[in-house]
Order: sequence, then structure tokens, then C-alpha cells
Amino acid sequence: MNEKEISTTIIAMEHAALDRWGKGDPSGFLEISAPDVVYFDPFIERRLDGLKALISYYEGIRGKIQIDRYELINPKVQLCGDIAVLTFNYISYRGETQNRWNCTEVYRKIDKHWRIIQTHWSFTQPFK
Repeated sequence: MNEKEISTTIIAMEHAALDRWGKGDPSGFLEISAPDVVYFDPFIERRLDGLKALISYYEGIRGKIQIDRYELINPKVQLCGDIAVLTFNYISYRGETQNRWNCTEVYRKIDKHWRIIQTHWSFTQPFK
């Protein structure tokens, strides 16, 4: 698989997981996360370590997330051997409300499959 095909694959994986996320189903992300995944987001005080911790966190919000639509803006995949870093901006819409995010997902190739080993979500707050 060449670099363009890998980028296309990883972005498609992210889209598929986000599609499920917007319907309250976090399993799309759980299914593509590695056992040693680490996770940051602005709603938790500390980093989550490992798939068990991520499952526990996501089960607490399962069914509570509802997104009408979203935009994945300017996704970029940077490759370094069996590591791929995906960065993008994300806007979610629910009714008239929109939320803007930055995201970094680090993927590692494990047994011929790309898996998330690190996730970092943050709010987009441009300097004013």
C-alpha cells in the first residue's frame, strides 16, 4: 500500500468511527483502538491509559451523543514507517449549535491493521 492509499484508508476509518459516534455509538472508535491506547479530551482531568479505561469512559456516554452532521476539515496523514499521525479540525452540528475541535490521532500498524494508539481532542479557540 502506498502513502496515498494509507492516508485514504485512515481517513475513511476515522469517518466511519465519527459517523457512529454522532449516533451515540462509540464502538467505532473502540474497534479501531489498540489495547495500549492513550486518550485525552477536555472533559476529563487526566489521560486515560489503555482500552479498558477508554471502554469504561465511553460506556458512560454511550447513547448520549447526538450529532446531526459534521465536517472533518483539512485532514492530513503523516507517515513514519508503521506510525501514521492524522490531524484535522472538526465541527459538529446539532440544530443551531456547533462545536469546533482540534484532533490528533496517532495510528500504529499492528498485524497488518491500522489502530489508534493515541487520541487528543481539544476545543478550537482562536486567539482574539
